[in-house]
Amino acid sequence: MQPDTMDDGQVAEPLTKADFEALASFRFGIRRYLRFSEQAVRGHGLTPQQYQLLLALKGFPGREWATLTELADRLQLRHHSVVELVNRAQAQELVRRAPHPTDARAVRVELTPHAERTMAQLGALHRDELRRVRTVLTLPDWGEPAGGEL
Repeated sequence: MQPDTMDDGQVAEPLTKADFEALASFRFGIRRYLRFSEQAVRGHGLTPQQYQLLLALKGFPGREWATLTELADRLQLRHHSVVELVNRAQAQELVRRAPHPTDARAVRVELTPHAERTMAQLGALHRDELRRVRTVLTLPDWGEPAGGEL
């Protein structure tokens, strides 16, 4: 059996049983957190996709709004999918569109006061849950790989 090689031609170090256990434990922690999140946001009348949109806006670096293109990047969605998501969120009065301050071709998307209140509540719930699952969501420590890249 040939050893696995990475894209750069280096030979990948084989994983041990303990490595697979660490991967499985981390994946379990992620899924448990996501299930909590899905239930929490639905309990506040949002879909998980709407919560991700609102979180991307509330957590956007350096400002309280983002463009559709920036949201598409943050959410890892296609532009037209973000437009539809924003349209539905706007119909529910969760977001509003406003003129971009410097680019007439772009539109900025921002949270409404209702969404701000909802995000304050959901943010606190998510923070508390992350504190509870901290040990399960700790990345396994495998040291530095050859070449110093993760």
